[in-house]
Amino acid sequence: MAFTLEQLRGFLAVAEELHFGRAATRLKMTQPPLSRQIQKLERAVGAQLLERDNRRVTLTAAGEVFLGEARRLLSLADTAPELARRVSSGSHGVVRIGFTAASTYGTLGRLLDEVERALPDIGLDLHEMVTREQVAALVNEEIDLGLARPPFDAETFGSRLLHREALLVAVPAGHRLAGLGRDAVADDLAAEPVVMHSPTQARYFYDLVVSMVPAASQNAVHTVSQVLTMLWLVAAGRGIAFVPGSAARLPIEGVEFIRLETPVPEPVELHLLWVRESRNPALGRVLDLLERSTGSF
Repeated sequence: MAFTLEQLRGFLAVAEELHFGRAATRLKMTQPPLSRQIQKLERAVGAQLLERDNRRVTLTAAGEVFLGEARRLLSLADTAPELARRVSSGSHGVVRIGFTAASTYGTLGRLLDEVERALPDIGLDLHEMVTREQVAALVNEEIDLGLARPPFDAETFGSRLLHREALLVAVPAGHRLAGLGRDAVADDLAAEPVVMHSPTQARYFYDLVVSMVPAASQNAVHTVSQVLTMLWLVAAGRGIAFVPGSAARLPIEGVEFIRLETPVPEPVELHLLWVRESRNPALGRVLDLLERSTGSF
């Protein structure tokens, strides 16, 4: 047998007033129906909640415990409609964000700060994954927003350029390339051993590097998916690596950076990515905010 919110409110009034008459007055009802409400509630709960006689009303031990839960349930019932309205409007909710490891070198933190400052009632749930994984997670509704590398299917996904940066060459400290005094060009790198991006796990960077330095894939001595791993291997003298400009923020001893001469000054792109048919109202609020502040990233 279930109890009703009306019965809970009746019990709360009696428990706080410890008097049926005053509780009935507070609820703008007469005493007999209030007494029947409490009796029905006790039957539904399966325990006596109140001790009553002609002189006083007191809570039983079970009633003391139930009072706290009754207050919690009534609070939830009172706030649930407003919360539902806020979620529906997008002013409250959760946005699940997928991000590449390299996007944490500055961009992700600034984006999170911006959203939390402007939309404090929207929670942000983070998931580190490569672009290929983000695409699958977006389609499967496991995340709402990605920080990913192009290209994307324009029919399925909406996207917006979030950040551009240079492509750097990471070299071991003291390497001859560090003494060039200029940007490196493909001919400077033709004979260098390369710690290369994975053609499956880091396809964007693999294709970008090969388009700039065709010999890079042929000279690969190691193939990895994470920029941080590349830099540690460079520090160990295993080869050079091609990394986004933001990687220079990582203070790894034994690694120096030089700029790679490229047809486009900042060829490395990071995009916001989302499914056009997303059903999460909070996502629209976040996208509107980032549309206005994209320049700060």
